[in-house]
Amino acid sequence: MPRAKRGFKARRRRNRVLKAAKGFRGKRSSCHAAANEAVQHAWMHMYRSRRVRKRDFRALWIQRINAASRIVGKSYSKLMGGLNKAGVALNRKMLAEIAVSDPKAFQAIVSAAR
Repeated sequence: MPRAKRGFKARRRRNRVLKAAKGFRGKRSSCHAAANEAVQHAWMHMYRSRRVRKRDFRALWIQRINAASRIVGKSYSKLMGGLNKAGVALNRKMLAEIAVSDPKAFQAIVSAAR
């Protein structure tokens, strides 16, 4: 009696992993066992990095706003406190974009925070 092999479903599962490992170097792209481990690690890093990216961008926006506000003569924390008191509802992403692209408008925003 011939041995029972895993058949179509198992092959499809292995091929799915190998497809996800496309572009990896060496055995990690061609051998299922090595590729499976590499793909699991890659997915773990992808999951984590989607969250880290949000932190990184927020930090970048804060640095840009701080640099632009210090040129005008105000610290970042004083600026944000003033904007909150003045009821200016601009998020950090938009403030950073304005600070980079339109310094005159940013200066007007800072004067509204005084």
